[in-house]
Amino acid sequence: MDQFFFKINLNKYGELKQKIISENKIFRAIFITYGVILIVMSIFVILLNYNLKAKIENRRSLLRQIKQEIKTYQVSGEFLSSKDVQRLAKVSTERIFWAKKLVAFSQVTTDKIAITHFSFKNNNLSLYGITKLDKKEKEFDLIDNFITKLKNNKHIIVDFPDIKFKKSHRDIEKDVEILRFQIDCISKESGKKEGRI
Repeated sequence: MDQFFFKINLNKYGELKQKIISENKIFRAIFITYGVILIVMSIFVILLNYNLKAKIENRRSLLRQIKQEIKTYQVSGEFLSSKDVQRLAKVSTERIFWAKKLVAFSQVTTDKIAITHFSFKNNNLSLYGITKLDKKEKEFDLIDNFITKLKNNKHIIVDFPDIKFKKSHRDIEKDVEILRFQIDCISKESGKKEGRI
């Protein structure tokens, strides 16, 4: 006589409960992850929107200021020609930031060289300096090294791409032999402006 065997899973409810708990944990983890990503993206969008609003407001403020200046010119009877506008644009784009330039000059000038004064004429900057003559060192090597340092400084070369030795002469001051020299820093816009610093 054949016997029949039945397999009864007495722990079926427990396994089902464990599966539901596991699925709930996965769902919660996915929900929290998406929630965090959504919050971060929202903050990013809010900050980007705030920055764009600030830029737009700055542009609007500048536009209001320009309109106010135009009204002032119209009321005063002074009208800007296209040449005036071009000159104003040129001044704002071709100006030289002298503070950074002077700091750059001080950084490349060694203690063996002293800059006595500057001259800015026809958009060329002339450096006048002195150095004590040393028998151990050739004076022109010292000046050549100084010119090389000037050419390697990004704050100087951006406005003065051509730097040349102009002239020099020996002098005696308080029984000390010195060399006076001139170095010209020639700008891209050479021959257009005049001035002195």
